[in-house]
Amino acid sequence: MAQAAQAAGSSFYAGMRILPKPQREAMYAVYAFCRAVDDVADDGGTREQRFAGLARWREGIDALYAGRPTPDTAPLAEPVRRYGLDRADFIAVIDGMAMDAAEDIRAPDEATLDLYCDRVASAVGRLSVRIFGVSEANGHGLAHHLGRALQKTNILRDIDEDAAMGRLYLPREKLDAAGIVTADPVAVAAHPALPAVCAPIVQEARAHFAEAQAIMAREPRRATRAPRLMGAVYGAILEATAKRGFAAPRAVVRKPKLKLLISLVRHGLF
Repeated sequence: MAQAAQAAGSSFYAGMRILPKPQREAMYAVYAFCRAVDDVADDGGTREQRFAGLARWREGIDALYAGRPTPDTAPLAEPVRRYGLDRADFIAVIDGMAMDAAEDIRAPDEATLDLYCDRVASAVGRLSVRIFGVSEANGHGLAHHLGRALQKTNILRDIDEDAAMGRLYLPREKLDAAGIVTADPVAVAAHPALPAVCAPIVQEARAHFAEAQAIMAREPRRATRAPRLMGAVYGAILEATAKRGFAAPRAVVRKPKLKLLISLVRHGLF
């Protein structure tokens, strides 16, 4: 399956693989959608072309919910029907990608960064928790906290990769507090005060992971196997990133294979 092959390179793949087939295929379809719109935002040509590409995806989602799926959105039709996925969450993901397409994000304020995290991560979480079978009472909170934990982990891990693309997702307020006045991504990545910027973000991500774990403890284990595993994998990435530190030069942080294997055993893949 092409969608499964796309997902295979993702840090979320292990979490998707342990799901029953209908849920697994639904998650592959959601992941393929996210990957497609992300590719438009990052590699879709000029800014005008990227906006046009994202607009086509919005039109495709609208057509899907009107009962006229396009070839691009047809794989989402069954997941939408079976799990009651909300149109607004697909649109939120596209809106998040549009934030990247509009300009290279550089030192957004905290409110803008939180909106970005909600759109590109927690909105995906809101789609996912419906597929996992998490209750309405706990699903929104789980998506909120786990999505932000994962996105903040990505931001901390990918500082150098983002800088090479001209992007800087570290918030302006934290840069100011550390005495970093520039918003140039390469200059910030090399700045000696960068560890002071990143330390509180590490703590924020840990707090979101803890909140997510507390919410998952209130749900049946069968509904939280996948998010528990995703949280375990990304929690290990966060801790590996924090242990490496943020002073330049920084080694690339890779997925901790031993901890992933332990998590797979704990969360029921083997």
